[in-house]
Amino acid sequence: MRKSIFLTAIFALIALVFPLGAAAAGHEAEGEGGVNPKEIIFEHLGDGYGWEVPFNHHVRIPLPVIVWGTDGLHVFSSSKLEAGKEYVDGNATFKLAGKDSEYKGKVVEIVNGEEIKPFDISITKNVCAIFITMILVIWGVMAVARWHKRMGMKAPRKITGAIEALIMFIYDGVIKPTLKDKAPRFAPYLLTVFLFILVMNLMGLIVIFPGGANLTGNIAVTLVLAIFTFLITNIFATKHYWKEIFNPDVPWWLKWPLPIMPVIELFGIFTKPAALTVRLFANMMGGHMIVIVLTLLIFIFAAMGPVVTGATAVVSVLFSVFMLLIDVLVSFIQAYVFTMLSTIFISLAQEDGHDHKAKEHKEVPEAVSPTLSIK
Repeated sequence: MRKSIFLTAIFALIALVFPLGAAAAGHEAEGEGGVNPKEIIFEHLGDGYGWEVPFNHHVRIPLPVIVWGTDGLHVFSSSKLEAGKEYVDGNATFKLAGKDSEYKGKVVEIVNGEEIKPFDISITKNVCAIFITMILVIWGVMAVARWHKRMGMKAPRKITGAIEALIMFIYDGVIKPTLKDKAPRFAPYLLTVFLFILVMNLMGLIVIFPGGANLTGNIAVTLVLAIFTFLITNIFATKHYWKEIFNPDVPWWLKWPLPIMPVIELFGIFTKPAALTVRLFANMMGGHMIVIVLTLLIFIFAAMGPVVTGATAVVSVLFSVFMLLIDVLVSFIQAYVFTMLSTIFISLAQEDGHDHKAKEHKEVPEAVSPTLSIK
């Protein structure tokens, strides 16, 4: 077990170091000022129209470019735009915007010598990684379903057993205790979002295809996930929830003539998804950045001689392995926290109020008393 963990960490580090090494070497050869850590970091953390190939930073696995230009729809491979080349498709000319452009790194159309941003729905690295994550999550869940369909209640083994253990851990430990009898209603979404975030986090730790896309370190992705929680929370909310938003049970002078508490409660509806967005984004973005910076130290100190470079390499490798192992744990923790907070937000919107609870307690003895009298 220890040997397998050690080998996994070493292979993960190799997968991280070699692409970054190629990137650093490429930037050092191109630029007069040597390695540019800021440019390398944001290039690897950002999106792109292809996947970097290990050992050669300038070669990428191409992806489809789908843009709506001035004369209609255009679909072509991103390989046609490599190395700053212009691609002519019919009457339209496209290229990747340079570093000095306001559309840096994006596909632009050249019209009368000017760069125009077309409507871009390309299958970028992040989009493709989302599709891969969806396939992996569906495959994992369906594997558990197929097992129990064939084997009944017999416990599965290996990867199928691990997936089932995660599902049961979240459902029995988070969803069911919080939502109680309403757990089956919201469990499909909450379990899906947990597995989706977990797989995205783990795939992001592998910097080569099919991993390497920093999905949860992209605030657009985390924002969409938070919006899903926001919509489910408020669409399926009870009347009591909305009553407490616009007419909370507080002294009248906090509601009239200035609606202080209603404004605060209404503002709180939007701060919850904002907190989900920033929490997941910042933690995953920070973890990726630390590992990349530790690896780049080797190339930053390369100009100081072989002794300094050797010592820096050893320290960087050790800390990178440590941070990768920490990131595996953080990947699970962040998926767990997002799911737990989403469950809490949904449960708060499912409260029926004190009057409904009192009515339930009053009706129970009346229903039970005839049975007791017969006995």
